[in-house]
Amino acid sequence: MPLARSLSMTSLNGLLQCEDEDLPVEDLLLFEISWEVTNKVGGIYTVIQTKAKTTADEWGENYFLIGPYFEQNVKTQVEFSEPPNPAVKKAMDTMKSQGCQVFFGRWLIEGSPYVLLFDIGSAAWNLDKWKGEFWEVSNIGIPFHDREANDAVIFGSLTAWFLKELSCQFDDKPNIIAHFHEWQAGVGLILSRSQKLPVATIFTTHATLLGRYLCAASIDFYNNLDQFDIDKEAGERQIYHRYCMERASVHCAHVFTTVSQITATEAEHMLKKSPDVVTPNGLNIKKFSAMHEFQNLHSMYKARIQEFIRGHFYGHLDFDLDKTLFFFIAGRYEFSNKGADMFLEALSRLNFLLRVHKTDVTVIVFFIMPAKTNNFNVETLKGQAVRKQLWDTAQSVKEKFGRKLYNALLKGEIPDLNKILDRDDISIMKRAIFSTQRHSLPPVTTHNMIDDSNDPILNTIRRIGLFNNRTDRVKVILHPEFLSSTSPLLPLDYEEFVRGCHLGVFPSYYEPWGYTPAECTVMGIPSVTTNLSGFGCFMQEHVADPEAYGIYIVDRRFRSPDESCNQLTQFLYGFCQQNRRQRIIQRNRTERLSDLLDWKYLGRYYMHARHLALSRTFPDKFEMEPSAPPKTEGFRFPRPSSVPPSPSASQHSSPHHSEAEDEDDDERYDEDEEAERDRQNIKSPFSLGALPQGKKKQHGEYRN
Repeated sequence: MPLARSLSMTSLNGLLQCEDEDLPVEDLLLFEISWEVTNKVGGIYTVIQTKAKTTADEWGENYFLIGPYFEQNVKTQVEFSEPPNPAVKKAMDTMKSQGCQVFFGRWLIEGSPYVLLFDIGSAAWNLDKWKGEFWEVSNIGIPFHDREANDAVIFGSLTAWFLKELSCQFDDKPNIIAHFHEWQAGVGLILSRSQKLPVATIFTTHATLLGRYLCAASIDFYNNLDQFDIDKEAGERQIYHRYCMERASVHCAHVFTTVSQITATEAEHMLKKSPDVVTPNGLNIKKFSAMHEFQNLHSMYKARIQEFIRGHFYGHLDFDLDKTLFFFIAGRYEFSNKGADMFLEALSRLNFLLRVHKTDVTVIVFFIMPAKTNNFNVETLKGQAVRKQLWDTAQSVKEKFGRKLYNALLKGEIPDLNKILDRDDISIMKRAIFSTQRHSLPPVTTHNMIDDSNDPILNTIRRIGLFNNRTDRVKVILHPEFLSSTSPLLPLDYEEFVRGCHLGVFPSYYEPWGYTPAECTVMGIPSVTTNLSGFGCFMQEHVADPEAYGIYIVDRRFRSPDESCNQLTQFLYGFCQQNRRQRIIQRNRTERLSDLLDWKYLGRYYMHARHLALSRTFPDKFEMEPSAPPKTEGFRFPRPSSVPPSPSASQHSSPHHSEAEDEDDDERYDEDEEAERDRQNIKSPFSLGALPQGKKKQHGEYRN
């Protein structure tokens, strides 16, 4: 047997280190297969798009992405070219000669990876034959009416066909790694394994099919994980064939991965297999050259949001915008899964607390969740028109006032302020004031909802009575459309809007990872998440005191819904009690956590999965070092030194605390010292050696 080659985890510079010699990456080809390559459907698109640069830096010309061809996507995202690899070109030519359209080029994203795109429609005439072949190898039948599953069969068959044509050209090397994402790509994995292709396979599930369906049905999912009759539940929801495709992919893959520890627990029960590796999702982190530039961006975009508020609440603008906090929730309109139900209930309780304690803080909450609408409602558009009219009136009066003042000063006179405004100016201003009078409350939604009476968010608002009354300290705005800088109402992109807000609130019940709070963290905006989201669990493992760093983790796993809602209310109320300096300090800490989410670090878990797949597929060539697997445990950001040692001391028991107390707390804060300590900790966040011995948490153990 040839001398076994040992893969270490130090291949960031492009070489896989071996015991006897360096094995160049040129001896390996990596293919990543997903339905969301150049085709944005959900969060997997973000994973692949942001990870591409790190992977391309490591693999260079030997990294390829495989996805479906959709002309409307490709027009703006792909630059077509000829494949530089002759083996890839020959495999494509073989498929083209048999009537399949295959496209090759560079995906115009950061890293510019190569993409190989299959036209599903051009191969649809093979569907019945391929469904029959899939039945023969897996005993999984695909109903004719499920177009998505049928497309998955075509896409998977084309992928397996390509891998077969490619691998048959190679003798000993290069070795091929194929990484499949989600069940839509899983058919290709199953067929590759059934044909015994010399390909190392990895399958990643970003969320189990059945888990998402069960949670959407408001079932007590996590307390009954081991009680479900899986086949029965999948059959009742008419997704049994999809579930079988997903489960077969998991069990056929050489390496099975998932994105978080909470999803790993879910997969163990839903798919009957524990993941080999947990691969947390990351982002491409771009640091500003000026250390606090993100704070300046917060001020700039907050002012833009305030302009929208001035128009939306015209006639009811009896609160101080400088003491107004902007909270938001965003994502798919999954009322229970995304935690919108709990958030609204917590807002009702927060409104009560703020009113009882007679606080001067106002909270305006945005729900950015796309739903079916007709268009903007008239009252919302009118508000922005009134705001603009008032601005124009003020500018014209200011110009006349300034001209008269200027002329008087040139003459060496102090103008009579009673005469500097004439009767016409006063009449114009009075008309402007009368135009701001309204006989209705500011609307709770910016659009005309198509199914208003059955909308769960609006029905909950009606039940709890948050109608934007003058006496309410919590105001609600539902914006049932994705944000856009071209909108006539709120002309901001999502990133700009997030930077202008004070807090993102995502109390999700089902969230395998959770990119929304991760994006908040990268932009230096504090956020609320839960211990049922992958992001929340990741932060609990890596940050000793998440709250001090602006990550509020609601316990939805080991507390009752009412207790969880009370905890969320306390988080929101505590945030409202912070003064401006405390919020600035917290944003600085939040932004420093962004290094934890950088693909430069989290990409190592994907490296480990690939190395593990190679060692299992080609054991005579590759073997894993015992200390190679990276762990998501062990490394923790310490509690900031300026935070009081007792958790109870970090929150005021009464809203009527003194400013002197704030000053005492702030004196202990040293931004440069804290930042340098965090930089030292993040330099080598993941030890590749053995973990220090410690107590291992048991399944179901309470984690706060």
